[in-house]
Amino acid sequence: MKVLITGASSGIGRDMARILAKKADELVLVARDVTKLEKVKKELEKDTKIEILFMDLSIEENCIELHNSVKDVDILINNAGFGDCGNFTKTSLEKDLNMIRTNIIAYHILTKLYLADMKKKNSGKILNVASIAGFMPGPLMATYYATKNYVVRLSEAIREELKKEHSKVQISILCPGPVATNFNRVANADFHLREANSMQVAKYAIKKLEKGKFYIVPGMDVKIARFGAKLLPTTIISKFAYMAQKRKIGGK
Repeated sequence: MKVLITGASSGIGRDMARILAKKADELVLVARDVTKLEKVKKELEKDTKIEILFMDLSIEENCIELHNSVKDVDILINNAGFGDCGNFTKTSLEKDLNMIRTNIIAYHILTKLYLADMKKKNSGKILNVASIAGFMPGPLMATYYATKNYVVRLSEAIREELKKEHSKVQISILCPGPVATNFNRVANADFHLREANSMQVAKYAIKKLEKGKFYIVPGMDVKIARFGAKLLPTTIISKFAYMAQKRKIGGK
């Protein structure tokens, strides 16, 4: 089994690599941080074959190059991504656009290209790492929430297409709440909500992926939040989200 994981140098991506190193014949790990990725390789190469690629997936051509150079993938885990926190008119436009390129365009390209490969052989799994944010609006984290909404809706649509085609290819989405990772530093946020353990989320995700689950939502509190997002009017959800984000940025 050959597994490709993006954003594999830290957090959930790294922990999923740790789990899958004991299950896969080969892991291809992609990230921008050379030092961290080399440390992950050194840690895991005793368990399986590891290939590491230093690549910025916010650049479209790199996504195409990745697909051209890494073939016969059995599991694709789209995990690379980041967020930002603050009033929409005050956050960096450059950072917003880079987030859209990383969180949306890279996911879109890699999902589309590898899904086509998998459909030809009628096997394979794709796990798109989204967020509970993908089910609701997110004032003060507007761009991040919007990117995760895109991932959720794209994956839901693809799932229905695969079902109608009676395809054996599987697509799933991982939708955690706050997780104790490097995300907070990059997003300029200080979460006051309970943060999940990255390894626990990774274990849960792989377990549910192997069982063919589409919505992978770790934690009862996150499940309740998703249920509430389905029932409550968007205006109410936006008010709750605003208050939560306001606490994250500490009134900045």
